[in-house]
Amino acid sequence: MQRFTPARRLLSEFKCSLRRQRRCFSQVAPNVVDNNDGFGPKIPSFDYSPPPYTGPSADEILSKRKEYLSPAMFTLYSKPLNIVDGRMQYLFDDKGRRYLDAFGGIATVCCGHCHPDVVEAIVNQTKRLQHSTILYLNHAIADFAEALANKLPGNLKVVFFTNSGTEANELAMMIARLYTGCHDIISVRNAYHGNASGTMGATAQSIWKFNVIQSGVHHAVNPDPYRGVFGSDGEKYARDVEDLIQFGTSGNIAGFISEAIQGVGGIIELAPGYLPAVYSTIKKAGGLCIADEVQAGFARTGSHFWGFENHGVVPDIVTMAKGIGNGIPLGAVVTTPEIAAVLTRRSYFNTFGGNPVCTTAGLAVLKVIEKEKLQENAFVVGTYLKERLTALKDKYELIGDVRGRGLMLGVELVSDEKLKTPAKLETLHIMDQMKEMGVLVGKGGFYGNVFRITPPLCFTKEDADFLVDAMDHIIARM
Repeated sequence: MQRFTPARRLLSEFKCSLRRQRRCFSQVAPNVVDNNDGFGPKIPSFDYSPPPYTGPSADEILSKRKEYLSPAMFTLYSKPLNIVDGRMQYLFDDKGRRYLDAFGGIATVCCGHCHPDVVEAIVNQTKRLQHSTILYLNHAIADFAEALANKLPGNLKVVFFTNSGTEANELAMMIARLYTGCHDIISVRNAYHGNASGTMGATAQSIWKFNVIQSGVHHAVNPDPYRGVFGSDGEKYARDVEDLIQFGTSGNIAGFISEAIQGVGGIIELAPGYLPAVYSTIKKAGGLCIADEVQAGFARTGSHFWGFENHGVVPDIVTMAKGIGNGIPLGAVVTTPEIAAVLTRRSYFNTFGGNPVCTTAGLAVLKVIEKEKLQENAFVVGTYLKERLTALKDKYELIGDVRGRGLMLGVELVSDEKLKTPAKLETLHIMDQMKEMGVLVGKGGFYGNVFRITPPLCFTKEDADFLVDAMDHIIARM
């Protein structure tokens, strides 16, 4: 198939080498017509119109954010969106315009925005009892813990509830250290596990790490099939973990933590054969294996309910958040009874972990996933979407890689196919123009050149077509 590159458009503020096979951002077409103007692909029909919005304008909200909220908070797009309504896989702005949400609140909305079953469960529980304390009995926390444990393999059946993924990973790392009596933990380069003191140590991207004490974590070479030194040979990458244990620790470690698919890192699926080899090495060193399922869990990968299942391994500890509550602040750590017992050595307590409203929402999410066969849908639609994105890769040299599973997909843009030079500015431009056409996607990867496609699991093939057609429409005009 012939591959098309963007037409040359030289602007005075940017100078591009004639030897480059790719086009720099200065050659990007300045405008793409809005989807509502009668040009380009059309957003699928949807039977819902939000009520009129009467709140403050986007400019007023932005002004308040700048004055009263942390300056560390940033927004997407050159003109930030004011999102005021949501239904299933769609979001609506303050003008009533509808957008296809292919980011899902950062892989968080799994059932769909404002899913009626989840909303009803939350409202009914809130009316009856919003909060008390886990020091009293309440069926909500016990019912959800039982249902959650039944979704996990082996003896993983003791649940600790938290409020976020960071909190869950912090607790998991502490449990591993307590159980083994060792301090050293191995993580993977390019990983993201949170932004508290312990999880920041496990996180392995400089852009997410502050200059504070982060002790006892060693970062192994990332088994990245696209950019990694060993391609897709997982066992070769795994040898670096052996070296880290032999030359960087006492020979005994607390554990190993990894995502099955790196989310923030750019939707990177670990090379085949890597996790089984590493888990074996970790066990020999006396450590525990922690699976971070904050983004890949809850049926998102389609073929399995949990990301680690795609690699044929069973961890000692599983952490989860995001999709667990469809947007409710909820996280969890699940482990075996023997490992869980270490927290009885002292008092461990979490005020909001296991809150009746949150755990009621979590149980409702599990029921919706089962009732509406969302795992099957993630597999079928995700496979179709990946095939269409791969066809787009064959058409444009700008697309260097398409990867992921189910409805956790990544599209990496490069300005040079051989050198894999990150196309950062092109990524921003396409992302902005897709928004103008009515499609919202995320952005990630260390270089900020990967589209993160993690929509609600109710995403349809028609939605997939609209997303790909919009991307095609924009790239063709660059």
